Amino acid sequence: MTDSPLLEVTGLKKHFPLRKGVLRRVVGHVHAVDGVSFTIAEGETLGLVGESGCGKSTVGRAVLRLTEPTAGVVKLRGREITHLSKAALRPLRRQMQIVFQDPFSSLDPRMRAGNIVGEPLRVHGIANRRERQERVAALFERVGLRPAQMRSFPHQFSGGQRQRVSIARALALDPSLIVADEPVSALDVSIQAQVINLLMDLQRSLRLSYLFISHNLAVVEHISHRVAVMYLGRIVEYADKATLFARPLHPYTEALLAAVPLPDPALQRTKHRVEGDVPSPINPPPGCHFHPRCPYVEARCRMEPPALRDLGQGHMVACHLR
Repeated sequence: MTDSPLLEVTGLKKHFPLRKGVLRRVVGHVHAVDGVSFTIAEGETLGLVGESGCGKSTVGRAVLRLTEPTAGVVKLRGREITHLSKAALRPLRRQMQIVFQDPFSSLDPRMRAGNIVGEPLRVHGIANRRERQERVAALFERVGLRPAQMRSFPHQFSGGQRQRVSIARALALDPSLIVADEPVSALDVSIQAQVINLLMDLQRSLRLSYLFISHNLAVVEHISHRVAVMYLGRIVEYADKATLFARPLHPYTEALLAAVPLPDPALQRTKHRVEGDVPSPINPPPGCHFHPRCPYVEARCRMEPPALRDLGQGHMVACHLR
């Protein structure tokens, strides 16, 4: 990894309007992402974790401009891409790709797998037809599939094989950054390990950077270099993997780790666990978003949003009590 960030995200927000009535007037907003900042270096994996509905996937889509951000700045290799026109952004899309959660719904069921993987090459006008076929065959072999399977349709693959097709499609344009949005959550545990190992092998050989979005802490611990913990649209803790799992400082991170089952009941953690439900992102709590569920809450927490502060060695925490 290098010190210069490949991706810089600053103050990213995405608020979805709520409309009602015949005139579809805006009556409120869903605060899906509410001021997220992070960086990813070349060859690095940043794990983005949190409960369902916290805004993880929206962050990934906003970074790639699949969803237009409400506010904030996204820079790729130092170039600001947040406000680029679609025409100006088009060549940069070759550097940024995504692997979706459900490969069955993200692959066109009417297209053969070889055409699916080769479509990005055709869209961007790369190589002629024969060269594209050769390149697609090489991509199939790289992700552990047989070139003969290029003629198969998505329904003829297993779940793990379909995700390998999705990964091959993401690799077709030689990207620098891949957003992996829950890429193994729909797969069996044994297949999950194979896909994760494939992603790690590809990272080493191609020097890829990943934004790896997941709610599975075990998977994140295995693949990530650094981890960002999200809660209700905000990052509450951000540190290297070893530090965060050994010494979590935010009460929410503590609770997430306490909820992970351990093989020996005698080793079960004694830390508190999260109680209650996640508040609605339509009307998030004032102050610290976590304060209605926090066992250490103080008066200040209910009124003042905590800033994400560096407590040393890149360990950043958004908590008034730290």
